[in-house]
Amino acid sequence: MKLSDVPSRPSIIPTDEDRQVAREASRLFAPHLSASTGLRVRIGEGHGRSEVAVLPAAAVSLLVELLSEMAKGNSVTMIPVHAELTTQEAANLLNVSRPFVVGLIEQKKIPARKVGTHRRILFSDLMVFKQQIDRDRLAALDELARQAQELGMGY
Repeated sequence: MKLSDVPSRPSIIPTDEDRQVAREASRLFAPHLSASTGLRVRIGEGHGRSEVAVLPAAAVSLLVELLSEMAKGNSVTMIPVHAELTTQEAANLLNVSRPFVVGLIEQKKIPARKVGTHRRILFSDLMVFKQQIDRDRLAALDELARQAQELGMGY
């Protein structure tokens, strides 16, 4: 899933120069992922004034992930967990049609609320649903592989 598939959220689309800078920055930050106390970063050297910022460990992890995706040339969008998505945004994230998402809502498989005539889905609820279908899909694949092994199908 690429969060950049959500159309109404601004995405960062890296240029070739951005990719190179992100690759180097990711390489520099990655060894500090295990630092449970966070990371101290000097900002503004060479501009006559510098300050030190302390980044929480969780922010360092997100930063390395963001930089890694940018280094690969992928666009990136951040969506807060409490964000509400339209049915089209949810469909884009799940890579399905909007009517299919509406059907899931009507079947009570994804919680949603109405704002006027429009449905809104919490990003966190959508991710719970996605994780469940991903688990179900993996279980089905495991079962198929087990059956293929039992039947000696050479897989």
